[in-house]
Amino acid sequence: MREEILLCSSQDLLEGGLAWGFDVVYAGQACRAFAIRFEGQVYAYLNRCSHVAMEMDYQPNRFFDDSGRWLLCATHGAAYAPDSGACAGGPCRGGLVKIGLSESRGLVHWHTAPNLKPVEF
Repeated sequence: MREEILLCSSQDLLEGGLAWGFDVVYAGQACRAFAIRFEGQVYAYLNRCSHVAMEMDYQPNRFFDDSGRWLLCATHGAAYAPDSGACAGGPCRGGLVKIGLSESRGLVHWHTAPNLKPVEF
C-alpha cells in the first residue's frame, strides 16, 4: 500500500540548490535519498550511483554541477539528468532510482512503494 510521508516545506528546495536528504529502506537495506528542485519541479532519488552503489554528493546535499544542469557523482564523474535520473554521461550503468514526490500547499511529500519504505526507529 502506498503511503505519503511529509518530507519538507516547498521553500526548503531551492532551484538548483542544496538537496534535502532523507533516509529510506530500499530492497530491505537502509539507504540515503535526496530531493531537489529543477526547472520548478521537485524530484527525488536514492543517493546511490548506478556505476558503483555509493553515495554521490561531494559535500553534504550537493549534487548539481557548476552549471546547475546535471547531477554528478563526485567519485566516478557520472552525470544524471535531474528530471529523470537518466544517465547523461560518464560511467553509468542505467539511471538513478527515482522516488515519487508530490508538492501541494507549500509541502513536499514522498511516496512509499513496495520496495521503498520509511526507516523505522
